[in-house]
Amino acid sequence: MAKKDPYAALRIKEFNIFLLVRFVLVFGWSMQFIVIEWQVYTLTKDPLSLGIIGLMEIIPAFTMALFAGHIVDQKEKRNLLATCIGAFSLISFGLFLLTWPRIVADWSTNTILYSIYALVFFGGFLRSFFGPTIFSLVALIVPKKIYPNAATWNSSTWQMASVLGPAFGGLLISDIGVHWTLCLIFILIMIAFVLLFQVKKKPILNPKIGEPVMQSLKEGVRYVFKTKAILGAITLDMVAVLFGGAVALLPIFAQDILKVGSEGFGVLRAAPAVGAFLTMLVTAYIPISKNAGMKLLAAIFGFGVCIIVFGLSSIFWVSVAALFFSGVTDGVSMVIRQTILQLKTPDHMRGRVASVNSMFVGSSNELGAFESGVTAKLMGTVTAVVFGGTMTLITVVTTGIVSPAFRKLDLTKDLEAHENQEG
Repeated sequence: MAKKDPYAALRIKEFNIFLLVRFVLVFGWSMQFIVIEWQVYTLTKDPLSLGIIGLMEIIPAFTMALFAGHIVDQKEKRNLLATCIGAFSLISFGLFLLTWPRIVADWSTNTILYSIYALVFFGGFLRSFFGPTIFSLVALIVPKKIYPNAATWNSSTWQMASVLGPAFGGLLISDIGVHWTLCLIFILIMIAFVLLFQVKKKPILNPKIGEPVMQSLKEGVRYVFKTKAILGAITLDMVAVLFGGAVALLPIFAQDILKVGSEGFGVLRAAPAVGAFLTMLVTAYIPISKNAGMKLLAAIFGFGVCIIVFGLSSIFWVSVAALFFSGVTDGVSMVIRQTILQLKTPDHMRGRVASVNSMFVGSSNELGAFESGVTAKLMGTVTAVVFGGTMTLITVVTTGIVSPAFRKLDLTKDLEAHENQEG
């Protein structure tokens, strides 16, 4: 049966092309993000400036999310994604120009800094469209009965790109500098744009084309809040990411606490993604749909413990190990959450449900970066990270106590129902 085939989704040609496009996009995006972090902290030496990067992205990403979900459900997904990639290439090119040696010499630090923030703000606007579009497109490429397997490979691709992007970013900052690293990122985004057109246009499955925007948005939000499995998974992960956002402070750990430079920064930034990627490869062979609720709670609890260990460590390889195992637990969490979303969401509402997910979870990455920057400014860097990990543990324990239904969540029957439906 398809669910026992660890390579089921990979046997679909278009899914492989999609994975390649996503790999190139995430590789470039994650590299660009740490280059921005490095450049901003180099310009300011202020941890709050790292938090502002997150704030500049979350404002448009959060406020536009629901509207973006409505647009995604109304439009053809392949061409919409191509539009997003084209716009993203403009951001990369703008950052490349902002780090041109002559501009750096002629412009004031504040002018460059505010220009970077402006481009990050535009990127947040695009982010609100990327998540729902990609989520919806995957569901049109693979059959429902192999959604869990597709979620595993999709998430694994994301994590592998997240491993290599920061690692290469850290090395390239040292070897060729920020400016030419951003040039390479622009080239990668254009490659992704070309590759995407190897995927055929997909049908629009929403029967309510032209539906009033407010009515459409209310329907999407209402569905999420009445579907307890989706709401529980999204909320739990949102709080964990919000308070466990130690990654935003890595430039401070690399430069001022562990003193390992840009190369060590790349290793630290990549360590969580390495752990998550390896975990996801294992889940392709060992499905985790049974007792999904308890496994998700355990994974996020383990994540909180790892964040606390990282915050307390002053030894580089201990810090790397803590981040690695935070990635292991996060990998389990990500696969379970994506499987819940894919199995519990109707085809015609994928854009809107994914947009709510991006508001809760995706935006919490940037809000978590802002929270980490503020708490680091107020408490000190180490105390801020330990505080975040502790809040994550409290959230998991509270959720487990007050929501017995979520503890008992099992996806096995949902998966079997889709397999029987598709033969």
